[in-house]
Amino acid sequence: MRGTRWAAVAAGAGAVALLGTGCGTVGVGEKTGSGGFGREAAQGEIRAAVAGAGLPESGLPETGEASSTASAGSERERLAQRAAACTAAWQYVGPTVDAARGKFDRTLAALVEEGWKTGNRQVEKLDEKGGTSVAVTLRKRGWTLMARHHASKTVVMDVVSFQATEDVCMSRFTEREAKLLFGDDNGVSGGDGKGDATG
Repeated sequence: MRGTRWAAVAAGAGAVALLGTGCGTVGVGEKTGSGGFGREAAQGEIRAAVAGAGLPESGLPETGEASSTASAGSERERLAQRAAACTAAWQYVGPTVDAARGKFDRTLAALVEEGWKTGNRQVEKLDEKGGTSVAVTLRKRGWTLMARHHASKTVVMDVVSFQATEDVCMSRFTEREAKLLFGDDNGVSGGDGKGDATG
């Protein structure tokens, strides 16, 4: 099912957040979205939840902000522009944050209060020193949000990300386009290589 596959692909949405440029073309997720819930609304809820939980400022560009990491006119940049209209994201990568896991969980709780429904929660061991990684899937009105917190003890740092993608909008990417945009290691496989709009 394509919607399930895009839940895995959303893990790569950080590439969209960093590659996204001010594309000027508003996609289906920007204003209207699924049932009136679009990218601006999703982005606003993520920002408010993060700030309310006490996580530090991201310092990284949000989806739709200019980036110099992709060459002008490249196919990957054009794909990033399309994906930016389907994506709301926030990410912190930096020095260890005091009580980061608790703040991550408070952000999740705030999103649940806004109507996001939590799904699977996975916790994995990162290193022998006690580093862990947690990933939680949330869904709301045709959007899938992947929330992640990586706390490494080997390289002392925190990576916290909340990346939401609109299912119908993202399903319009072909398999080849998804691999080009997100890379080949994100679990995208199978299918007939043709996009659909069923989510």
